[in-house]
Amino acid sequence: MTEPAAYQQAPVCPRHPDRVSYVSCQRCGRPVCPECQRPAAVGVQCVDCVRESARTTRMPRTQLGGRVTDGRPVVTLTIIGVCVAVWLLQQVSPSVTGDYAFVPAYGQAQPYRFLTAAFLHGPIFHIGFNMYALWVVGSYLEPLLGRMRFAALYFVCAIGGSVGSLLLATPSVDGRASWVTASVGASGAVFGLFGALLVLNRHLGRPTGGIWVILLINAAIGFAPGIAWQAHLGGFLTGVVCSLLLVATAGQSRRRWQLPLLAAVLVLVVAAAAVKYAGVAPQFLPA
Repeated sequence: MTEPAAYQQAPVCPRHPDRVSYVSCQRCGRPVCPECQRPAAVGVQCVDCVRESARTTRMPRTQLGGRVTDGRPVVTLTIIGVCVAVWLLQQVSPSVTGDYAFVPAYGQAQPYRFLTAAFLHGPIFHIGFNMYALWVVGSYLEPLLGRMRFAALYFVCAIGGSVGSLLLATPSVDGRASWVTASVGASGAVFGLFGALLVLNRHLGRPTGGIWVILLINAAIGFAPGIAWQAHLGGFLTGVVCSLLLVATAGQSRRRWQLPLLAAVLVLVVAAAAVKYAGVAPQFLPA
């Protein structure tokens, strides 16, 4: 027997049983109190349905598998900010450059130099050109690749640049030789981004004419004292290899292999450095 309407129990919010609510979720139909209501295209939805929708809805992706963002190059801006902060520290404490620059002779005993050198710079025009180039190419590549893939590409290329300097250096105790000469700059990583940009734009059918001007300017800077053109070459080749792998795995079913493949490139780059050091006589490797 149905109870009279006057005695039917008032609807309450499932998440807050002490709150009566005559508003229902448009998706599940359950009562929803003001605290649990979320605006929807029509009416409101409860927080549980909103979470379930977010979990099951596929996030939009770029052509190369990156998650679509608002376009703000957060990783690029962060790297630029760190480089500028480190450059200012170099001006206050010049010893920072010597302690963290990449020197082939010291790389085995102090492997952190392979990466830290990418955040150090020489004169103001050096950091100025590098950060401008990073801003230009990073603002384009980061939204295309997604933040995580872009960051991985940048750091692998930075290390690849230092390894390029190592592989092309001849062991020597001569103070003017590349084996014991310090090199600094984000150029190796930036040249890696250049290489990646050329490959990716070719894959996407987009023009690359404008990037050649920046590429040539940075190539010319590579002949300045303390800046190794070998790092430019190493970074560039690393970026080309990484981007070829990203292109090969751009399909939706293969995107899960992109980050592992970039990690594999890093392993190969480190292995190349290890092989180089294995063939160097002990007198050329200070502790």
